[in-house]
Amino acid sequence: MAASKRKRGGDGAADKKGKKGKFVVDKGETQSETEQEARNEVTVPAPVSMGKWTNKERVLIFSSRGINFRTRHLMQDLRTMMPHSKADTKMDRKDKLFVVNEVCEIKNCNKCLFFEAKKKQDLYMWISNCPHGPSAKFLVQNIHTLAELKMTGNCLKGSRPLLSFDPKFDKEPHYALLKELFIQTFSTPHYHPKSQPFVDHVYTFSIADNRIWFRNYQIIEEDASLVEIGPRFVLNLIKIFQGSFGGPTLYENPNFQSPNLHRREIRLAAAAKVREKQMVKEIQKIKRREAKDDVDNDVTADVFATPDEKKPVHIQTEPPAPKVVKKNKHKAFKRQRMQRGRR
Repeated sequence: MAASKRKRGGDGAADKKGKKGKFVVDKGETQSETEQEARNEVTVPAPVSMGKWTNKERVLIFSSRGINFRTRHLMQDLRTMMPHSKADTKMDRKDKLFVVNEVCEIKNCNKCLFFEAKKKQDLYMWISNCPHGPSAKFLVQNIHTLAELKMTGNCLKGSRPLLSFDPKFDKEPHYALLKELFIQTFSTPHYHPKSQPFVDHVYTFSIADNRIWFRNYQIIEEDASLVEIGPRFVLNLIKIFQGSFGGPTLYENPNFQSPNLHRREIRLAAAAKVREKQMVKEIQKIKRREAKDDVDNDVTADVFATPDEKKPVHIQTEPPAPKVVKKNKHKAFKRQRMQRGRR
């Protein structure tokens, strides 16, 4: 007789009933076996993992070349938090973004988180529903990873999170679309093989200053208080596209300012301050010169000055006559003076 094969995760798994355990209690009394079994019978519930995994969401998390260490740690933290994620090698800068759809198809993923680095200082994040869209592009700011010491929370690896959204997500259509993208991307599918059947942390998506603030908190069982686990980052929406990594633009953020323009304004403001300081120095120099001229030109110096007669200017055209030197006839010669001195 051929051995029957066990079906793993089949239809019969969900219909299985809990096993019954029998515990014999010695009460010192004589009872029939049926009454003793009925009284001491305990029903053990079926294991949670026997459910069926139906939501086959898989998220591909990777980046382009040129990212810094902080972005690399952020990617690793997201892969750790999301058991339904997959990793891939860095994509070359020369490749176009439509290549990401082919990579997702090869990896059998229907969601993608792609980090694009520019100028080794600006980080952009694409979140897309592959291969048909929609997709959204964000500027990532204020990144803090799990490794930082101020993040004191902790949770079980692979546990399923709660997702908390700001009420503003339901008021505007582009925020409602982003909410659905976040739900399908960040929520761990039920009965996923790598997930744990526990809920001990919560992802919060808040809207402030026209930006989306992401936080991850631990839920403490004793008093249901929250302790931040990390990572944390801020998403500044740029555009929402109809297709995956391109296509017609559904929404464009009017409040978005590119980081290049922001840095240019900072440089212009610094240059304006320097020019203002130079102008102040020049004005001070001019004031000092004027004060010095006022001191040198005394107004009261000409009070006692009397006007004199102007003499005609005489121009001498001939050289002056030589002076006649007259010798003293009464002066004795030197020899006579010496003789007089000896006497």
